Amino acid sequence: MPMFDTDPAPLAGLLVVDLSQFLAGPYASLRLMDLGARVIKVERPGAGDLTRSLYLTDTEIGGDSTLFHAINRGKESLALDLKDADDRDALIRLIARADVVIQNFRPGVIERLGLDWDRVRRINPRIVYGSISGYGEDGPWADRPGQDLLAQARSGLMWLSGDAGDAPVPMGLAVADMFAGATLVQGILAGLVRRGVTGRGGLIQTSLLEALVDLQFEVLTTHLNDGGRRPARAAHGSAHAYLSAPYGVYRAADGWLALAMMPVPRLADLMGLPVQDRWREDPGSWFADRDQIRALIADRIAERPVAEWMALFEPADIWTAPVMGWPELLAHPGFARLGLLQDLHGGARDVTTTAAPLRVDGIRPRCRTASPRVGQHSAAIRAEFGL
Repeated sequence: MPMFDTDPAPLAGLLVVDLSQFLAGPYASLRLMDLGARVIKVERPGAGDLTRSLYLTDTEIGGDSTLFHAINRGKESLALDLKDADDRDALIRLIARADVVIQNFRPGVIERLGLDWDRVRRINPRIVYGSISGYGEDGPWADRPGQDLLAQARSGLMWLSGDAGDAPVPMGLAVADMFAGATLVQGILAGLVRRGVTGRGGLIQTSLLEALVDLQFEVLTTHLNDGGRRPARAAHGSAHAYLSAPYGVYRAADGWLALAMMPVPRLADLMGLPVQDRWREDPGSWFADRDQIRALIADRIAERPVAEWMALFEPADIWTAPVMGWPELLAHPGFARLGLLQDLHGGARDVTTTAAPLRVDGIRPRCRTASPRVGQHSAAIRAEFGL
């Protein structure tokens, strides 16, 4: 069982049966585990979760991908063949004792396995049942592969990053999976609160596309209420398709610098740049003339190193930051102060990874247990629950 520094953890005593694989569902169960829930991960005998062989570059830990270790720490593994009647009956007995079930099969698969919401709530009326799909349970996209990059492609998200002349730019992370998992956790926690009041469980559903549309709620609302105008990425160093100059990323003499929202005349005066009268009189011109203004700023920033600009900007309360890589981030005292890394033990080898991105009563939840081997806990779980 995971050992937590927070005692008692907020979700201590709750049992989560996780039937999901890849990233979205396991991310949801990871967040619940971080808050103290016990997560039993149901995997296929032998190969287990397909994420075990889904490599980020070619890095592996103990025969499994680093992605699997990052997303499945602190969980227990129960190996079951869901096409086998005895194993499926064992799972049903486990679900009867659980508080939460999570699944992310393609629409129709969970029904064929006899583990859909209607069946499960008859087994356990108090269960909170979490379900993630690619594009919803029905409709013209329901049978399409629920994969992160493909969901990004359909969502409109790719037209928000990059410069005006660039091709569509996908996010460099599996944002659909992770935001869908985070959205599901919100719903599951709400379901658990309602169950505490009424004693009744519930069905929580989301999808990759729903999560990505919600992620864009600000800019999509602008689009919907601005005559359907398309996003307008800046010509160079664009950081937001709907924000005016100086917002963006600029190359300095020895690195890169980010500038956020700031009155253009104030910034220009500080940098010694020429300012047109309309920029002083009409803030709307900061968007209309965005490329012209940003070009002036870019040329001037390129003349000096990052440290000099930081020394000028920060005392003047200009919203700025150096663009750091991971080595710079990890070595900085500001990062160290947050305590966002942890070491996991008990697996094929020790693993260093991130910790939960929140604190409870001032303490960051920490799990000391590495991700499990396939079926590592099968015998103990079967004995404990009489499977």
